[in-house]
Amino acid sequence: MAFMSLAYKDSSRGVQARLDDLISQMTVAEKVGQLMMLDGRTQIEEAIAEKHVGSFLHISGEQVNHAIDLAAQTRLGIPLLIGEDCIHGHSFWKGATIFPTQIAMSCSWNPDLLFRVAQVTAHEVRPTGVRWTFSPVLCLTRDLRWGRVGETFGEDPFLIGELGAAMIRGYQGKGLSDTGSILATAKHYTGYSETQGGRDASEADISRRKLRSYFLHAFEQAARAGCMTYMTGYQSMEGVPSTANKWLLRDVLRKEWNFEGVLVTDWDNAGRLHTEQKICPDMKSAAALAVKSGNDLMMSTPTFFEGALQAIEAGTLSEADIDEPCRHVLALKLRMGLFEDPGRADLERAKEVVTTTAHHELNLEAARQSIVLLRNEGILPLRAENLRRIAVVGPNADNDLEQLGDWSLGTSQHPPEMGKHPRDCTVTVLDGIRGRAPSGCEVVYAAGCAIRDANTDGIAEAVEKVRESDLAIVVIGDQIPFIGETYSTATLELQGGQLALLQALGALGKPLVFVLINSKPMVFPPVVYQAAAVVEAFNPGMQGGRALAEILFGDINPSAKLTTSFPYHVGQQPVYYSQVRGQHGNKYADLTQEPLFAFGFGLSYTHYSYSNLRLSTTELPRGASVTVSVDVTNDGSREGEEIVQVYVEDEITSATWVQKELKAFCRVALKAGETRLVSLELPYDAFSMVNAEAERVVEPGSFRVYAGSSSRPSDLLSAGLVAV
Repeated sequence: MAFMSLAYKDSSRGVQARLDDLISQMTVAEKVGQLMMLDGRTQIEEAIAEKHVGSFLHISGEQVNHAIDLAAQTRLGIPLLIGEDCIHGHSFWKGATIFPTQIAMSCSWNPDLLFRVAQVTAHEVRPTGVRWTFSPVLCLTRDLRWGRVGETFGEDPFLIGELGAAMIRGYQGKGLSDTGSILATAKHYTGYSETQGGRDASEADISRRKLRSYFLHAFEQAARAGCMTYMTGYQSMEGVPSTANKWLLRDVLRKEWNFEGVLVTDWDNAGRLHTEQKICPDMKSAAALAVKSGNDLMMSTPTFFEGALQAIEAGTLSEADIDEPCRHVLALKLRMGLFEDPGRADLERAKEVVTTTAHHELNLEAARQSIVLLRNEGILPLRAENLRRIAVVGPNADNDLEQLGDWSLGTSQHPPEMGKHPRDCTVTVLDGIRGRAPSGCEVVYAAGCAIRDANTDGIAEAVEKVRESDLAIVVIGDQIPFIGETYSTATLELQGGQLALLQALGALGKPLVFVLINSKPMVFPPVVYQAAAVVEAFNPGMQGGRALAEILFGDINPSAKLTTSFPYHVGQQPVYYSQVRGQHGNKYADLTQEPLFAFGFGLSYTHYSYSNLRLSTTELPRGASVTVSVDVTNDGSREGEEIVQVYVEDEITSATWVQKELKAFCRVALKAGETRLVSLELPYDAFSMVNAEAERVVEPGSFRVYAGSSSRPSDLLSAGLVAV
C-alpha cells in the first residue's frame, strides 16, 4: 500500500501547503467528485462511495451527521460542504424563524435590518448542520410577470447592491471560521431576471453594455462585501448560457473583481447545456464546457461524474482543467475549518437557538418596517372607540402558508409529505386583528372565495358579515401556484374568485381597507383604487399579522416605501422608474406610462416636507465627492421615520442613458414638528454612466441632483452641478 501523507490535515500548516498535499494524493475520480453537489435526499451512500461527491443540499440535522460520517470513512476523509435554500430564514427547518420575503424587506430601505436578519438566519442554520445558504438574490426586477419577483430586492441596482451586501456581511460574520456564520451566495449571476414575456429562464436579450449598465453593479458590490460563493443563472444571453459564459465567469468575476471563492451552478445547469439549451450533443461535451467556462461546483447534475471522466478519457478535458475548480472547492473547505470541524448538527443547540424571543422580536421589527401604506382616505389609523364589529374577509386573511410565501415548508421546493411550518408559529392577518381589536369589538371572518380556483361559494357569507360590520379588512393577493421558480404568470390581475368578491363587497358602500398579501405588484380593479385604504404587506413572514394590526390601529407609524413600481395594467411592462430616455410621445394611445404607485413611494400617518436643497460644490473635479444636504420637516402631529432618497441625472450623455438613478438614501427619525438637516455624500462614481464602448465613465458636463420622498418628479427638489 502506497504511503499516504496526512499533512493536509495539519491545521498548523498554511492553506496552500495543505491544498498541494491533498491534491497530489487524489485520483481523477476523487477530484471530479469534489466538483459535484447533489440532492442529499436520495442515494447519499452511493453518491459518496461511488462518485466521491463532496457537497450536498436539501439535508439537515441527523441526515447531515450521517453524511459526515460516511465522508469521514472514505480514503482521504475529505469533509462535506452542506448547503440549503435558507432564503428568508431557515426555510425548510420546521419552526425556524421565517422573515418577510426579500421584496418585502427591501421596502424597509434599511441595510442594518437586513444585516441583522441574515445574522439571525445564520445563527439558526448553523447548529442544524448547514454551512451555506443560497442567498441573497441580487436579480433586478424588470417584467413583473416573472414568477421570482418576490425573491428580489426590487428594481433598482444601487438599492439591491446596498441591501445585498448587508445580508452577505450578516451571513458571513467575522469570517469563514466564525462559529456563528454561514457562507452567502450572490445569485443569479447575472441577467436572469431579464426574461422574454416574463417566462422563467428564457433567453435574456442583454448586451455586455447593458449588463455593465444595470445588472452587474449589485454583484460587484457582493464581491467587495467578501461574498465567497456565486451562483449562475439559468438563462442564456446573446446565445451563450450563463453556465458557459467565460467572459462573465472568468474575465469579470475572477479577473476584474478578484473573486477567489467558489462558483456553483444552479440546479442542473451543467446538464441543461445538453438536455434543454442543446448547445452540447452529450453530457461529455457539457461537462467539459462547464468546467472550462469557469464553474467550480455542479449542482444536481448526477451525470456530470461520468461525463467528466469520459471527457478526460477523450482528451477534451484535462486533469489540469479539473484541478483548478477542485482547488477552489478544497481551499474553501480548508478556510472554513471543515477539516477540523466538519459541522455536525447539534440538535440540542438547535432547540436553544431556533426561534428565540430575540429572533421573534427581530422578525416583528422586520415586518413592521416592510409594510407599505399605499392609500389612506383618513380611515387609518383605526379609531377604536368607533368600532363595534370588524369583518376580516378574503382568501389570504387566515392563510399561514401564503403569508410566509415561497421558499418555506409547504411550497413547491419540497414534497407535500414534508408538511408546513407549525401553524402556531405564524400570526395571520386574522390572528393579528383579533389580538389587537379593542375590548368589546367583535371580529368576524369569512374567506369569501378561493384563489387557486374560481370557487365563489363563500361570497354570500362574506357579504353578509361585511354588511353587518362597521368596516371590512379585505385580504387579497396571490398564492403559491402563481408564484416562484417556473411559475410566471401571463397576467398580473387577481386570480380565482377575487374579482367577484371585490365587486360584491364594493356594492355595499361599507368602508373597505384592502391588505395585499402577494409576491409582487399586481393589477387591481377600480374598487381597490377607490378603497378607504390600501396596505401592501407582500409576504410578511411569521409576525406579519401582528405587525399589520399594529399599523392599522396606529401603534406603529408606517415608514416603508416601495422598491418596485406598480402598473395600472400588465401592458405597461416594463414600468420601472429608471427608463432610458428617448421615444415618440410620453404615453400609450390608450393608457398612461406612469405607474399607479411609483418606486420609492409610501405614505405615513404624518407628513414630511423637503426644503433648502444644496450641494457642497457646483463643480465636480475628477475623483471628488459631493455632499447633498436638504432640510426635512415632520409637519404632522406624530413622530415617524422618513426615507430620504437622492437621485442623479446626467443631462447630456454620449450614449443613451436613464432619466435618473438612485444614488443615496437614509432613514431619518423625526419628532412631530421637528426639522433635521440630512446630508448624504455622493462619491465620484455616482455620476458615472456606461458609454457605447461598455466603459463606465464620468463624462464632463451638466448634472441634476434630486432629493425627496420618492422617484416621482413632483416629490423631488433639484440642484445642478457641472463635472469638469
